[in-house]
Amino acid sequence: MSDPRPVALITGASSGMGREIARELARTHRIIAVGRDAQRLDAVARETDAEAWRLDVTDEAALAERIAGLDRLDVLVNAAAVSQQRSVADASADEWAEQLAVNVTAPALITRHSLPLLRASRGTVIFIGSGAGTRPVPGSAIYTASKHALRAVADVLRIDEEPHRVRVATVAPGQTDTAMLRSMIPSDSYEPGRYITPASVAGAVRFVVDAPDDVQITDIAVRPRQEIARI
Repeated sequence: MSDPRPVALITGASSGMGREIARELARTHRIIAVGRDAQRLDAVARETDAEAWRLDVTDEAALAERIAGLDRLDVLVNAAAVSQQRSVADASADEWAEQLAVNVTAPALITRHSLPLLRASRGTVIFIGSGAGTRPVPGSAIYTASKHALRAVADVLRIDEEPHRVRVATVAPGQTDTAMLRSMIPSDSYEPGRYITPASVAGAVRFVVDAPDDVQITDIAVRPRQEIARI
């Protein structure tokens, strides 16, 4: 017999927030975990019984083919992202292109290819944004711009998909204890207890997914209990 559970596709599922989101949603959903690191992706697949797609999110053709082969899709979580601290003065054209491709264009295109299935299920699209999506981050022009742009994608998508009853949310964490954040902060200054845990972000995603049928949760800011920066 086929598995009757709803299906959730999660990008960036091999580590950090994406991995915790896969773990959380696996309690109620069949998981499709998309990631690049084979070893970590396999570990997530074993833990969650997920179908693992080892793909780069910028490989549009491969992802479109895989998505077209699905029989249903109820939840899409765009969690994959990259970040390098670059100011406008320092950033090259290639660095702009790389971060925008992963953080903005790829989520938009993956969502585009998923829309027929999401419309059929009246499903939910969740973009993992950032506190950087609503406030400036000194010295991080590309990442900040990409998260502002991603929120714009979500807001327009929500309006455009209203006739199809597709729900669209942005979950925007502040500084979260992930490998990305560790790469941005000197080790002697890094205090894990100050930051949000990835599991807490996954809990916010769960809240969005479990919203009653008559509502959609559009924007959730997940902030550290003790604010690190107020801008």
